[in-house]
Amino acid sequence: MAETILEAEDIEYSYADGTKALRKVNMAVHRGEKIAVLGSNGAGKTTLFLHFNGILQPERGRVRFRGQDISYKGAKLMELRRKIGIVFQDPDSQLFSASVLQEVSFGPMNLGLSEAEVRRCVDKALQATETSDLIDRPTHMLSFGQKKRVSIADILAMEPEVIIFDEPTAWLDPRHAREFMQILDELSQQGKTIIISTHDVDLAYSWADKLFVMKQGQVLTEGKPEEVFCRQDVIRAADLNLPWLVETHFEFIRIGLLPPSSCLPRTKEELYESLDRVQRNIG
Repeated sequence: MAETILEAEDIEYSYADGTKALRKVNMAVHRGEKIAVLGSNGAGKTTLFLHFNGILQPERGRVRFRGQDISYKGAKLMELRRKIGIVFQDPDSQLFSASVLQEVSFGPMNLGLSEAEVRRCVDKALQATETSDLIDRPTHMLSFGQKKRVSIADILAMEPEVIIFDEPTAWLDPRHAREFMQILDELSQQGKTIIISTHDVDLAYSWADKLFVMKQGQVLTEGKPEEVFCRQDVIRAADLNLPWLVETHFEFIRIGLLPPSSCLPRTKEELYESLDRVQRNIG
């Protein structure tokens, strides 16, 4: 059975104005999983993420990392934030140093590593995000896409076990969004546990191992993507749409192009293969 690396148990949290942001949220993340948390704006996704690395502390409930309740004390909290990194939606809220080298070096330097070890961490992070050529560039001179990549390098230099991405493809054009998700796939292949928030149902459906659907601070449902999107009443309740693959699949069944027993495709290639098999059988 896969190890549970990160867990929220009955988390409750309210904003300063009394608005209930999280309502008894339960979530278990296994090591190496690709998790997508789906929900419209205000669902509580970002607030939950800020609990995962101790930026926020729950009013009730608990957060566990590797089976242990997280500590909010100085040294232990710093270690937690090294192991669980968050890449925010807007890179300008994360990048603050004058140059890329200074920016990506900041975290490892604060861990008390030697100069040689800091440079090793920096070079490895820049290579993973294909930003080595930007090392001497001022951060304010970078394009938005470059800032997004450097913000990942920022976190990778700390060598985390879990990386959380808040709306990772927001404001990116389709090409840069695809490239960004390829980086996430490569990190997953290296053994990192990846969690993203998104309201992009197509991205979540094709990419994630497991989905959590949230609305108004609650988890409405969870499961494998093909299971979750068969619960159309829950998807509607969360103000989400069906992925185009799922909607097309159901329509093909309705008009008789596919049998009702056909499995939901996870890629367009799988959908085309299902149609091709049916046509071959007819022929």
